[in-house]
Amino acid sequence: IREMSILLRNDTPFWNLFEERVSLISHWFDLWTDKQRKQFLHTLLMRCSKSQLKFTQNWLAEKIPVTRVDFTRVLPRFISLYIFSFLSPRELSASAQVSWHWKFITEQDCLWMPKCVKFGWFLPYTPADNEYSAWKRHYIACATSLDYLTPREATEIYGTLNEPKAENEEQEEWLREKWLRKTIRERLALHKRELFKARLPWMSGSWSSRFLKSRLQLNQAQTIQDRARLQAALQLNRVILPSSPNLLNVTGSRSYPVLPYKYCQHVYQKYSSFAYPPEPCLVLISSQIPAYEMVLDSAKPEVIPVLYEHSGTTLDSLLFYIEKALDGRKAKSIGIFSTGDSREINLLQGCRISIENILNPEVREFWETLGGWVMSPEEGGHLDIFVPLASSEAGMEVLSQLTHLTGVLFRTPTGIATGSYQHILSEWLGKQKDGPPTASYFTEVKLQTWLRLTEVLEEALKAVRKQMRPYLSELQKNISGRIIGKICHFSFLNSYKTSIPLKQVDLIRSTRGYVYTRKVKLTLLSRLNKSMNLLTDRRTRFARELLRSEKNYVHLLETVRDIYVTPLKAALASNRAILSHASVQIIFSDILNALQLNRQVLSELTERLEEWSPAQCLGEIFITFGWQLQTYTNFFNNYTVILKTIDKCRETIPLFRAFLKRHDKTVVTNMMSLQELLLGPSKRFEEYVNLLYALRLHTPPEHADREDLTTAIKVMKQYKEYIDQVCHHRSLFSPSSVFSCLNLLETNRYLIKIQDVSQLSCYSEEICISFRLYKHIGDLSLFLFNDALVISNRSISYMPFERTPRTTYQFLASVALHRLVVEDIPHSKYIKNAFILQGPKHQWICSTEDEDKFTWLSALRSAIKCSIEKN
Repeated sequence: IREMSILLRNDTPFWNLFEERVSLISHWFDLWTDKQRKQFLHTLLMRCSKSQLKFTQNWLAEKIPVTRVDFTRVLPRFISLYIFSFLSPRELSASAQVSWHWKFITEQDCLWMPKCVKFGWFLPYTPADNEYSAWKRHYIACATSLDYLTPREATEIYGTLNEPKAENEEQEEWLREKWLRKTIRERLALHKRELFKARLPWMSGSWSSRFLKSRLQLNQAQTIQDRARLQAALQLNRVILPSSPNLLNVTGSRSYPVLPYKYCQHVYQKYSSFAYPPEPCLVLISSQIPAYEMVLDSAKPEVIPVLYEHSGTTLDSLLFYIEKALDGRKAKSIGIFSTGDSREINLLQGCRISIENILNPEVREFWETLGGWVMSPEEGGHLDIFVPLASSEAGMEVLSQLTHLTGVLFRTPTGIATGSYQHILSEWLGKQKDGPPTASYFTEVKLQTWLRLTEVLEEALKAVRKQMRPYLSELQKNISGRIIGKICHFSFLNSYKTSIPLKQVDLIRSTRGYVYTRKVKLTLLSRLNKSMNLLTDRRTRFARELLRSEKNYVHLLETVRDIYVTPLKAALASNRAILSHASVQIIFSDILNALQLNRQVLSELTERLEEWSPAQCLGEIFITFGWQLQTYTNFFNNYTVILKTIDKCRETIPLFRAFLKRHDKTVVTNMMSLQELLLGPSKRFEEYVNLLYALRLHTPPEHADREDLTTAIKVMKQYKEYIDQVCHHRSLFSPSSVFSCLNLLETNRYLIKIQDVSQLSCYSEEICISFRLYKHIGDLSLFLFNDALVISNRSISYMPFERTPRTTYQFLASVALHRLVVEDIPHSKYIKNAFILQGPKHQWICSTEDEDKFTWLSALRSAIKCSIEKN
């Protein structure tokens, strides 16, 4: 105690000094500014130890407790909605009772729409822009109106699984099955006895005749379902394909190389009696039609489809195919489904049926022979041509000449609808007692599916034919040479054409059931003239079709304005710009001017048709429209710049890339991208020419609008030629689709797989993997070979007047597989389908768009394993 007291006496001066200095520093602290105080506290805390900092933390927790806040008011709105999307409808309804702010968030349509769609509940109307909680009300209305049963009610109606059976229930079921089997056996025995009594007399005493007759009787006893299946199988077998040129021998008789002669006649007699009706319908389908397989598949079972090759087939060989398909019968109707326009029929390669060559000997003989295989008009026979010949004066002259030659009633479409092959759905020339001609030959659902795909298929087929023509022509020569043997293919075809005797045509003519007289021909011509008179009142219908197509075109341009221009300008006004003002003007200024011009044309057409009368004129509208085409000239001159601007902004601006990904190919844009929507003006002027031609056809010569329509057609044709010249000029200078940067040809190297991925970059690798954020910085293409992985930059660019974009590749790196390391990135809220490629010098973070990550990594790891074992 004495020592401690001595120490306290010695420390007293130091303690007083400490208190004095604390008071001095406190005085200085009071005189400092806020910035100086914060700097002093920071310096002081940096000098403290961990225990002192912990003491400070506890003291602050006591003095300033943590404030509990609503996370929906702190976090961004989209994150709060993402959190609430994991709740069930019951939990969302409970959350709505927390506060008014939570009620507003939990009743958003983006939360309730997926829950309604999951059960197939769709709104019967489109909600207004400011309408609130429409999908929640719809969910509640659908859920409350469901019919359901309580467990007790369900038990009373359906029983339970553990319900005891009756004592003799199993015995009753066994007796019932035994009685059914006995009844079936008795009926089969009775049916066989009746067949034996009704047996036809034998044809001869040979075994083959007995076999044939018994088989015929069994076939007559088949059920309706079995006959339908057999007819469908025969339909596929009877499709005539131009396989080998030796369908005729040197003397012109038929040859059957597949079956021996003794079986050919039996098989033919067996199936020819009931495969098709005695007076069938026949349709010729050209291979020039895009996706002709779909047209062939849409033919009805009772119709005989004849598919012929457009190139390499002659008129004589086409007649031979038809004769073989009809097998001596007359057709109720024959349809010709080929390409063409309102002035000619593109029947075969090098054979376009028009007014100039309709009287040539070969063409005339073809139509006369074809008309002899059709029933007379009094019996309901007719020829259907799926080409809109009745929509132009030249086409009507062709029909008149064909009627003179054959004496057969011809039916063709009278309208030109916008879109590829849509004219076959318009009204047809002549009377249709049994519905439209398309219903006589094809199944409507399948044909509609084909019509929706023809425009895209035509463009794809053009590119494929252009690229594959040299390969396929050489392949055709080789195969033909193998079939024929040592004889040259072309010399054989020439001898084949000349070997068809002219007596065959005389024989075909003699088999006609009657000879048309001049009186019958005059009667048919009078019918044709009456139908032409009926077409004069169709001017109104074509005017309405012109108005309808103009509405569709204006709606297309308004879609560009509403879906793309309006949001981009709104983002500019809100200081959250997606694109700069200059880029928006470059891309959309010309198309908006075109929209303004066509809206004026649409309003004038609407006014004229509201006050429509036979004397109303429409030609002056398009003449005035032709004077203002400088707007479209500016658009086509800047078309290349517009597409390059879109591609550049998409590659360099992530916000614009996300904007296009969100708006392209949606229901509102008719599943088209922005570049595809900008193709509309280049196709519109061809539609103008066709529609104005059809309108002038049904305008009398003395009408006041006739001269204006002629002038308008001339203006539109000239501008269409200008567009074609611009398109041809731009196609000459189009860049190559692939940049070759290195030579990949080496011994024993082959390509395994190609994968398109997105290149990402990580903001910070110090963050936990499940919380890391990534940024899209480019697009890559990975070429996996058996010994290396080639990585290249991928860029997509749209060319003027082309729907399909062009892809270019630029070499980045090549990594040997045994030096490549692959690391998987697990799925998280922020990234999916990602992985890391680690090379000797560089690292690439990649992500696949679809669920292709597993297959790609499996192939890559397998190739790496094989490469390591080899090395």
